[in-house]
Amino acid sequence: MNRSKRANHFGTAVEKRMAEKRRFDLERASWHDARFGTGTPVEITSTMHEHSDGQPGNRKGYRESLEKLRRHDGWYCFVVYRPHGRSGCTIRCEKMVRSSDLPLLRWHGSNDHRGTEQAKIATNTIFR
Repeated sequence: MNRSKRANHFGTAVEKRMAEKRRFDLERASWHDARFGTGTPVEITSTMHEHSDGQPGNRKGYRESLEKLRRHDGWYCFVVYRPHGRSGCTIRCEKMVRSSDLPLLRWHGSNDHRGTEQAKIATNTIFR
């Protein structure tokens, strides 16, 4: 199985590490992953530094979730990791961004999975 097919595994590991490091309370919801101790929602989103085809990492954002996070003054915790072995990963960099401070996104289509418009958030737009 290639690394891309194990993205959920790595994403879960990253969420747990960030929750411990940043003292988030993990909370499973359709539009966020955790909360600060104050109750503010946080979406923890991660990507590989470089995919197996050599392309730089990026993350999909869903319009409905982003708008809900903005309405609740939420934050994004962006994380870039490098997988190693079958189950390990090293966090290369991380950044907290208020949802209202995200760069403008180009929304396109909707899909059956989430039923909302989506946009790719390139790593280099967050980590400059």
